[in-house]
Amino acid sequence: MKEGQDAIYYITGEELAALAKSPQLEGFRAKGVEVLLMTDPVDGFWLSAVESFREKPFKSVTRGGADLGKIKAPEADAAKPEEAGEGAQVSGLVALFKLTLKDAVKDVRASHRLEASAVCLVADEGDMDMHLERLLKQHRQLDGKSKRVLEVNPRHPVIACLAKRLSQNGGADAVTEAAWLLLDQACIVQGEPVSDAGAFARRLDSALLKAVG
Repeated sequence: MKEGQDAIYYITGEELAALAKSPQLEGFRAKGVEVLLMTDPVDGFWLSAVESFREKPFKSVTRGGADLGKIKAPEADAAKPEEAGEGAQVSGLVALFKLTLKDAVKDVRASHRLEASAVCLVADEGDMDMHLERLLKQHRQLDGKSKRVLEVNPRHPVIACLAKRLSQNGGADAVTEAAWLLLDQACIVQGEPVSDAGAFARRLDSALLKAVG
């Protein structure tokens, strides 16, 4: 375990290759933190029952409570300067995302776990593991769907550009459309359906038209 690490981290899912590419792993990989990749259907159940090993609790990386800030980063990364898009600009962007997405998500937060991805979905601390909830719903042991937390990566170029765009005239409308696109993107990566496939297609068409027009 790394210096400052106080939990054993894991992620559950159906396919090893898909788990290895999960955006929730990016921050752990960057800090050299080992994560257990669990693909047996029973894993989510026994981990929640056992809870700990040698006084170290098991924690899912798909939950919002994974505090990577306590874990020492490699020396090469420790002195990284803050990049454009962080700070006050991203705070404003997060606030607009919250206002735009409203009841579609439980919360919107700046992420410390993302490195290469712009966004990801996580379960809030105290909520059920995302894969375990999916299994229970498949077996009709659970009704409804928990709202997720959308985490945005302040260091990603897309997020940095959106934060800058927000400060310009007419930028709010463009950012609003981008918020829905990014939420749908996070759902697709997580293997969950988008809330409105037609609206997603229209927004994607509009974004592509602006990009190539």
